[in-house]
Amino acid sequence: MHRSSEKRTEIRERLLALAEPEYQTFSSSLLPGVENVLGVRLPKLRKLAEQLAVCDWKDYADSIAQDGGDGKEIFFEEIMLKGFLIGYARRRAKATLSEILAETEDFLPLIDNWSVCDSFCSTLKIAREYPEEVWDFLQPYFRSEREFFVRFAVVMSLDYYINPEYIDRLFPLYDSIRHPAYYVKMAVAWAVSMCYVRFPQKTEDYLASCALDDFTYNRAIQKTTESRCVDAQTKKHLRSLKR
Repeated sequence: MHRSSEKRTEIRERLLALAEPEYQTFSSSLLPGVENVLGVRLPKLRKLAEQLAVCDWKDYADSIAQDGGDGKEIFFEEIMLKGFLIGYARRRAKATLSEILAETEDFLPLIDNWSVCDSFCSTLKIAREYPEEVWDFLQPYFRSEREFFVRFAVVMSLDYYINPEYIDRLFPLYDSIRHPAYYVKMAVAWAVSMCYVRFPQKTEDYLASCALDDFTYNRAIQKTTESRCVDAQTKKHLRSLKR
């Protein structure tokens, strides 16, 4: 416990040294409802995580809990850093798949905003090394009642599974999601738009008979038309498909 407290203090001191008051104002404006933002830029957080992951990555990650230990809520950057530590542990410290998945399971309840969720997913590159094992791990989260559990699964799917081996498995999953939260719907819309960019005909066939609610369906169309990878004629056609 004492060692964990020391590591927690070390992390907080290093984050405070990296914080920028001006960036704190900007960062907070992008995260409505998120408090305790220090204002540390993501590249600096990633660099710190890479350094810490080499030595005692698990001890550092485990030292970051829901309670900061000083009567205050955990800082936004501490949660982000914990996610990065887990993501970098494979490459920097040769952590095993089971270790990383166990830490991921413990980490997910800390996620309460899109920024931590999406940044964590983009860092959890072990999915490329063990696609089927991570795919199996994700399945219960698609069906969760917790908003950011579902968003985590959907964003992981769009980051690592829009490919020939998995594309036909994605659409039934997206159709099965009934969570009413905004950030879930937006994640599904984003995922469908990315499917269209990479597999246009398969995705258009899916859209013709999908079970997406109108909001998610129309946002998927909108996000697809915003892509630079889609030509003007196709964008015009897609706009005609809006409900």
